[in-house]
Amino acid sequence: MPIIVNLDVMMAKRKMSLNELSEKVELTLSNLSILKTGKAKAIRFSTLDAICKALGCQPGDILEYVNDEKRITSRQDKQ
Repeated sequence: MPIIVNLDVMMAKRKMSLNELSEKVELTLSNLSILKTGKAKAIRFSTLDAICKALGCQPGDILEYVNDEKRITSRQDKQ
């Protein structure tokens, strides 16, 4: 999928644990973990809003679009 979730990066920048974020946004640890690992298929705007408020960031800080061509080039560069 061309959408990359950078939630772990923002949490690290804010020095916030998954437990702390879970309490602030009132989501279960398992749901946040699914989002953090990029396994989520969708996110509600209300959830994104709560996460952005808790982390003091913009949606673009958490979600990144990477087109297929760029991903393929990036993989080849790593080999």
